[in-house]
Amino acid sequence: MSLMHAVIVIAEVTGELSNLNKGLAAVGYGLAAIGPGAGIGIVVGNAVQAMARQPESAGMVRTTMFLGIAFAEALALIGFVLVFLTGS
Repeated sequence: MSLMHAVIVIAEVTGELSNLNKGLAAVGYGLAAIGPGAGIGIVVGNAVQAMARQPESAGMVRTTMFLGIAFAEALALIGFVLVFLTGS
């Protein structure tokens, strides 16, 4: 049984369509958080490799790394806000 099917069954048992909407929003955010999580992992991993290879450029690499993390995290925050907008 898939997660989507479980959410639909719970909505049918309780008889409330609002549970279905909230469940779908939670599943949507869960899926939306996968991309930024993977992106942040890739950015930090590559930054650590770059700093290990050229320690003299660590300051510039670290700044660029934090910018990449901020942009990836913005996508997760947008998904989190959409949960509240669509889940109510």
